[in-house]
Amino acid sequence: MKTLSIVFQILAVLLSDVMCALVAWNYCLMKSSDLVNSAPPSTAFFLAIPFLVGIAVCVILAIVFGKKAA
Repeated sequence: MKTLSIVFQILAVLLSDVMCALVAWNYCLMKSSDLVNSAPPSTAFFLAIPFLVGIAVCVILAIVFGKKAA
């Protein structure tokens, strides 16, 4: 159970890194594009919502597996 806890902790960190990179890339792309966007660049932050849900699930599972290992 301890290894599952560590795996979910690492997965949560990796998801947060990917989330930051993806949101920043899309924000910059929308802000500096020559095409006319129908939405403001701040809508790129809505891409973070599925990542935040996944990170929360990973953290909860890491806590549960950590308690079962103890």
